[in-house]
Amino acid sequence: MYLTSIKHLVKEEQYQKTKSIVEKFGEPGGTGELLQEKLLEKSINTHNWVYDYWLDDMYLNQRLALPVNSNPAMVFPKQDFRDHKDSLKFAAHLITGVLEYKKHIDTRALPVDFSRGQLAGTPLCMKQYYRLFNTYRLPGLKRDTLVIHETGSTEQEHIIVACKNQFFVMDLVVKEKPLREMDILSQLEKIVKMAENTEERQPPFGLLTSDGRTEWAQARDVLIKDSVNRESLAVIEKCLCVVCLDDPSGMEVGDTSRALLMLHGGGHEKMGANRWYDKPMQFVVGEDGVCGTVCEHSPFEGIVLVACTEYLMKFMTGSPSKIGRATSVSELPAPRRLLWKTTPHIQGLLKASAERLQRLVRDLDMDVHKFEVYGKEFIKKQKMSPDAYIQVSLQLAFYRCNGRLVSTYESASIRRFHEGRVDNIRSATPETLAFVKAMTDEKTSLSVSHFSYLTGLNANKLVPAITGMGIDNHLLGLREISQEIHMEMPEIFTDETYVASNQFILSTSQVPTTVEMFCCYGPVVPNGYGCCYNPQADHLLFSVTSFHGSTETSSAVFIKALDEGLVEMRDLCKTSNKPQSNAAAASKAVEKSQGAGSKPQSTPQKTGK
Repeated sequence: MYLTSIKHLVKEEQYQKTKSIVEKFGEPGGTGELLQEKLLEKSINTHNWVYDYWLDDMYLNQRLALPVNSNPAMVFPKQDFRDHKDSLKFAAHLITGVLEYKKHIDTRALPVDFSRGQLAGTPLCMKQYYRLFNTYRLPGLKRDTLVIHETGSTEQEHIIVACKNQFFVMDLVVKEKPLREMDILSQLEKIVKMAENTEERQPPFGLLTSDGRTEWAQARDVLIKDSVNRESLAVIEKCLCVVCLDDPSGMEVGDTSRALLMLHGGGHEKMGANRWYDKPMQFVVGEDGVCGTVCEHSPFEGIVLVACTEYLMKFMTGSPSKIGRATSVSELPAPRRLLWKTTPHIQGLLKASAERLQRLVRDLDMDVHKFEVYGKEFIKKQKMSPDAYIQVSLQLAFYRCNGRLVSTYESASIRRFHEGRVDNIRSATPETLAFVKAMTDEKTSLSVSHFSYLTGLNANKLVPAITGMGIDNHLLGLREISQEIHMEMPEIFTDETYVASNQFILSTSQVPTTVEMFCCYGPVVPNGYGCCYNPQADHLLFSVTSFHGSTETSSAVFIKALDEGLVEMRDLCKTSNKPQSNAAAASKAVEKSQGAGSKPQSTPQKTGK
């Protein structure tokens, strides 16, 4: 399967070299069999043999800064606040919803998720939900640590509120009684007033969390030498979540600008320092109506984020705000401003972090685009999987821009396994390459049957991935266990083909929502694209990111090619199903490259990044 997935993406000479290496690895009694036996032994003694390997490889070992590179964001509908008080009422109602959802988690009252689609009815692991609010990503010099607090711990009876780059502690339980929504509003009002006091203003320490992981770990080691800093860090690291009260950004408010403000805050000159990027759940409420969630991704996947945020949006629209007369101010202790001890060295670290964040902000090239010609209902009427259809459109757009296909990441949930996260569907297939070549060749005519057959093949590639038969996690396990037994790294994993195949120039994920919001994230390599898509009934929403620093990418150019391809794919669907010209031969060529032509089947549910 590995060889099939890369053959059409590398030169023939390189492929032959890789094929020889793979065959040697798989010889009877060879390195592959030894490592497989060790992996089987590990699987007997663990709930999930790949979980720790995957978590380290995907997140904790990564040294890039969390904003853009790792943390996804969910952008809420634009809010029309009449004044500053309105935004605080929204924040208080949101926090109330968070506490309601947290109660469901703590009491295990959330209904169990079940798989849908072709393999419907399988119960899915719920562990990711229990890590939404009780985890923290602690920076390390070489590897970060995912800290997990005990569910329902009294240490987690507070949230952190960020306002004007200051951090405040709001206790949620006072004298053993939880705060009511009107009390939360009162506390938020106090925080805003305290933040406006310039005499007590602290340096913008949130900037440090926006830096590279090693740089932040080094800075944290400096900070904790002082007891004041140590105490402030401990309070933040144990909080339930962070709520960021943002000033107006001054930017023209549109889908793209709102997404940018969620991903990086606009840098230190805007809201980039009014964040604490290590905390998995960070809610942003902007006075100008720009609201959403920024997430540290290591504890949970996009589908869990969607479930949580959709609950909150429905809670806020369906549950009236309970703002009445607040508890007497004298009865509620004032929120506490977190204090920091600084030195010239620490000031230098803050300045360096600010400059690196600003470079990242300037480099990100983002385009949030609503394709309104048609949506997933049209695709379903063609008896095609919307996800497989959109994946083909992404490959067609990339091919149009670059004249080639590249290693592509499409996430697929493996939550049917205990502690399962995701595996990868390698959607840049040989059949897809044949199709996009034909689509861009004026001399070649295609039929809708050819296209339908292709989307069926692509849809079927999801099934092995979600049932534990994907190649990426398995190869990762073999690679990592070779290091555990102190074996020299096998050649299959040092081979240039393997290295290149794990550089996902096109990183894609379907994150569908049932309410008006969308997800976005950055590219995973310097010369790549991040593409998150949200298929709705009558439109398709795309969030495309790349870096200005790469001469190989342009989000606007990619979107233009995507638009053109989607229109051409619709036109192809509208033509007669009767093969035209050499379309039948093209279809046979696709079948031949696939092997036995299996019947296209429907697609099980997919998950987020």
